[in-house]
Amino acid sequence: MKEYWTSLASLLGVLAFCQSLLQVVFPPELRFATVKLFYRMFHWVSSHCYFDITEIDGVNTNELYNAVQLYLSSSVSITGSRLSLTRALNSSAITFGLSNNDSIVDTFNGVSVLWEHVVTQRQSQTFSWRPLPEEKRGFTLRIRKRDKSLILDSYMDYIMEKANDIRRKNQDRLLYTNSRGGSLDSRGYPWESVPFKHPSTFDTLAMDPIKKQEIMDDLKDFANGQGFYQKTGRAWKRGYLLFGPPGTGKSSMIAAMANYLGYDIYDLELTEVHTNSELRKLLMKTSSKSIIVIEDIDCSLTLSNRAKSNNVSTNGIRSSYGDMGEMRGGGGGEDGGNTSITLSGLLNFTDGLWSCCGSERIFVFTTNHIEKLDPALLRSGRMDMHIFMNYCSFPALKILLKNYLGLDESDLDGVVLKELEGVVDKAEMTPADVSEVLIKNRRDKGKAVRELLEALKVKARISEKNIVRLREKGSEYLEEEQEKRALESPKEGCEFEKEEESDCKKGNDQKQESTTTTIEK
Repeated sequence: MKEYWTSLASLLGVLAFCQSLLQVVFPPELRFATVKLFYRMFHWVSSHCYFDITEIDGVNTNELYNAVQLYLSSSVSITGSRLSLTRALNSSAITFGLSNNDSIVDTFNGVSVLWEHVVTQRQSQTFSWRPLPEEKRGFTLRIRKRDKSLILDSYMDYIMEKANDIRRKNQDRLLYTNSRGGSLDSRGYPWESVPFKHPSTFDTLAMDPIKKQEIMDDLKDFANGQGFYQKTGRAWKRGYLLFGPPGTGKSSMIAAMANYLGYDIYDLELTEVHTNSELRKLLMKTSSKSIIVIEDIDCSLTLSNRAKSNNVSTNGIRSSYGDMGEMRGGGGGEDGGNTSITLSGLLNFTDGLWSCCGSERIFVFTTNHIEKLDPALLRSGRMDMHIFMNYCSFPALKILLKNYLGLDESDLDGVVLKELEGVVDKAEMTPADVSEVLIKNRRDKGKAVRELLEALKVKARISEKNIVRLREKGSEYLEEEQEKRALESPKEGCEFEKEEESDCKKGNDQKQESTTTTIEK
């Protein structure tokens, strides 16, 4: 044993002597040049090339590093042996990432690449105004040399776009509203925001499934249509009009659209906007991938249909709803009377040059009375898709029963189901009214169904009576109109005869005057 340790010590001594001899014979500059030449020869012979993406570029955070980290979090399998978990600020989701010095293979357009997460200890720092973290983090990308152009031209842009989508989905959505009177906050921002927590989705929305799927497909085509809009020369935006009776789910539809696309919502209160210039500034301060909402547009401003309004008043002066389309606030706020924007300003806001200052925006208008809106607002390009939010139908009723009571169609008695199907269209109850009946009796599912059926029957009887009354009034109105026409027709004839007699008398007098003048001449 003693001989073993003696031989080991002598061997270490020989190695130390050789190392000192090499340092004397080969100075540091020569060793560095040799290593550099070796690496050059290695890279020249190797079929791969390497790219380093560090976490900190100088003194600034490298945005590409964060994007790669988010992108790889969507590729890493949850069943991996060693993963890192992160949760960003204002985020409701946990992301998975590569651990220290781990690697993963990714594929893009049929090309395989290798990502390695490299973490090393940083050397001791001298005095610095901005202390750096103790660990130096970065990603190393290994690709084949022949794929270099493809990776650098397309792959990095794809990673940035994918990371933005992941970041938007993970972060909590925000609900914005314009500040009172167009005032700005400390950052010069005209919008105030709160977290948007509305739970409405297309799965819980009480609506005909076929119509619902049509809306979802349209939204999906819009969100994925950047290339199409660029090719056709159109601004990347789309307008929706939600109209129908109150309580039919227009606000829930907007929330479902935002949750489906992952967009923020800007709730624009027009009564707080004083001029067209303020309206444009509000639009310029909205972000892309957002939904701009103007609810109850027929109530927020005195906006009428120019085709139905009298453009010429009794004294021959044009009204304020003529070509300029002036709109005045409906008394909203203390200075509501001073609120004045033009219809032209609102049209440019939705479909003018100023509407193109951003991309991937959706405009949503809601109204209970579509006939009150000006046709210029309703045309394609401003309100591209008109969605009628109707009373509760039988398919919508089944969705509500599933949402509030957890009852499927198979859980209901066949007789009760037929009664519900036969009476729901006649009742003309809104989804809000049906939901209230179910919420009050949700502890007893059987009682809830019975109460709902009884409420639908009562509403159906009331609706039938109203229809009969309208028909009776309609017949009485027609009879009265016929009587008025019968009474007015002789008078009109007499007046016409009197007018003819007066015209004839005037003509005879003129003839007699002309005859006397010729005789005198």
